[in-house]
Amino acid sequence: MKLATAGGRADVTHRRFLAIALPATLAQMTTPLLGLVATAAVGRLGDAVLLGAVAVGALLFDFLFWVFGSLRMGTAGLTAQALGRGDALEVRATLARALVLCAAIGIAIILVHVPVGVLTFRLMGTGEAVTAAAAVYFSIRVFSAPFAIGNFAVLGWLVGIARTDIGLGLQVLIAGINAALTLLLVLHWDYGIAGAALANLVAEMVGTLVGLLVARRLIGANWRLPLATLLDRARLVETIGVNGDIMIRTGLLMLVLLFFTAQGARTDDVTLAANAVLYNMVMVTAFFLDGFSTAAEQICGQAVGARDRAGFRRSVGLVLFWGFGFAVPATLALWLGGGAVIDALTSNPQVREAARAFLPLAALTPLMGVAAFAYDGIYAGSTWSRDMRNLMFGAVVLFFAAWWIGRPFGNTGLWWAYLAFMAGRGVLQALRVPALVRRTFPA
Repeated sequence: MKLATAGGRADVTHRRFLAIALPATLAQMTTPLLGLVATAAVGRLGDAVLLGAVAVGALLFDFLFWVFGSLRMGTAGLTAQALGRGDALEVRATLARALVLCAAIGIAIILVHVPVGVLTFRLMGTGEAVTAAAAVYFSIRVFSAPFAIGNFAVLGWLVGIARTDIGLGLQVLIAGINAALTLLLVLHWDYGIAGAALANLVAEMVGTLVGLLVARRLIGANWRLPLATLLDRARLVETIGVNGDIMIRTGLLMLVLLFFTAQGARTDDVTLAANAVLYNMVMVTAFFLDGFSTAAEQICGQAVGARDRAGFRRSVGLVLFWGFGFAVPATLALWLGGGAVIDALTSNPQVREAARAFLPLAALTPLMGVAAFAYDGIYAGSTWSRDMRNLMFGAVVLFFAAWWIGRPFGNTGLWWAYLAFMAGRGVLQALRVPALVRRTFPA
């Protein structure tokens, strides 16, 4: 393995784009598979309360970890731009700064997890039984925080240097360990929901440590970094600013998802469980499409670093072309095969019936959301983080307005509001791109 640091214009072709996108796509898919494995294992126990508890607990970690998952997007964009400039030292420094942030954030989450958990379960309005089970899951899995967030930084750095193949290997390692341990701990050794949390903790720990070893080998003998470079004031401000903006953007996204789950919980445990099954199904297809967004982070970022306006425009065209090319089949796959997946994920007849009732709406998510995923990658690679943040505010307002209008239709209205939110994100970002291109590549 060798770390390439040559600068200049990226080779923006379909072949190179897919060489980055396909491994990234598969790597992205392993993330929701962590939730699917836990959902399937606990779902086979036939208890809607435990299934709902996994949904609430997993979504809480989605919120905690994915908010700080901004470090992946921010690290990818900053690394790709340094690569485009041919700045080998800054390529290494970007990873080091991200890892320092990861350690600090992970420890902080562990220190405050008790009040955060109590407040979140209360705000979500879950039943007493679901809350008790979710608290067990949360109290164990929280210790994976430094490792889970560190994995985001390592993955983002690998995306930035166009080594998504290695990123795929690391994510497969994490998913494989998690799946094996979940099946053993939950179904074989009867540890229940605590076993699902412990499996995730071990998987994240091993995956992140292996990722650090891989990064060290990629960098080679020249891995030492001057302290002055690590603590460079301008670069630190840039790192914190970019990641902070994307963090707020991701927090707003997770706010919508938390609200979505809370509305299901306030209805009844069956609706909560049905939405959890559909959510995990949808997220597999969403992360599949997000692989193209990840490729955009690298290619667009490298084009910005090299000041290559033509290459940037080609990158935008490629991510939209391939994104929509896969969104239609993904939607059809959910429509045609969703029922069988529902049956595989839960044995509860009431949950199966409820999930099938809302499957047609859930199946539209890839098609309605593909533009949002595509532009997320374009914006992250270009480090247009402030605009990412501001446009997400507009999309959140659209979601709550649509939810308010659709309240009389119950869970159906909730799904329609979510679809409006996904479509709105893509439209708002698309409208803003021309002005940002003019600013980034002045004539």
